[in-house]
Amino acid sequence: MIENLIEIKGVKHAYATASGPLPVLDGLDVSVPEGSFAAVVGPSGCGKSTLTRLVAGLMKPDEGEVWLHGERVRGPRKTVGMAFQNPVLLEWRTIIDNVILPLEIVAPRMSRADRIARAMELLEMVGLTGFENKRPSELSGGMRQRASLCRSLVHKPDVLIMDEPFGALDNFTREDLWQTMRDLRRAEPFTTILITHDLTESVFLGDQVIVLSGRPARTQYVMQVDLPDDRTLDVLYTPPVADMLHILRDQIKIAQGRDVEVH
Repeated sequence: MIENLIEIKGVKHAYATASGPLPVLDGLDVSVPEGSFAAVVGPSGCGKSTLTRLVAGLMKPDEGEVWLHGERVRGPRKTVGMAFQNPVLLEWRTIIDNVILPLEIVAPRMSRADRIARAMELLEMVGLTGFENKRPSELSGGMRQRASLCRSLVHKPDVLIMDEPFGALDNFTREDLWQTMRDLRRAEPFTTILITHDLTESVFLGDQVIVLSGRPARTQYVMQVDLPDDRTLDVLYTPPVADMLHILRDQIKIAQGRDVEVH
């Protein structure tokens, strides 16, 4: 077993702009152990989404290396699933046909019956049984995001990359989906990188929280989250979580160049 399934080593990256290169990442180092959940937080515009695209192989760093499964990432990989803030479901396809779409691409010889059986397993896990023949417009925002999660996981990826998938949802729906993610991980273990602006979300879902500095980003701080795997929302109201949130808020203030309060 590879101790760290994801390794980002000394990564630098800049975007070309009309006024010259815009450095986004500057010597970034990140390690994510196999089977763990890494939540990444940091100031707005610090390069969090760039990090996800590098891990997914959708772009290459200017300097440094990204490793997955002990192999250097040189392009898109079938073993990576992605979920975004916008579910991006295809309106002309039913929910079940949206969910099986990755299987049509990565497993073209798999029978439609087997694809549907696999998709229905996931839809049942997230409480969407009975909605498989609906169109995306017939579902609520939270239900569409559940369907999007199923689509991201239907081909059993080793790594799931999530770029603020719950950011546009109301608080109650967001907390419900946190619990859905907890249950999915327990049922089908996979390694996860979550980009989020919500510190509470990062602590509830994460095994570790990685704080990036301001742009150009480096790894500023890594917090290990010592909470049980079967954590419930009640844990968010306990002193240990309050302490973790205070530390993370202070780290974000440091990243933003702001003064830190003494607690």
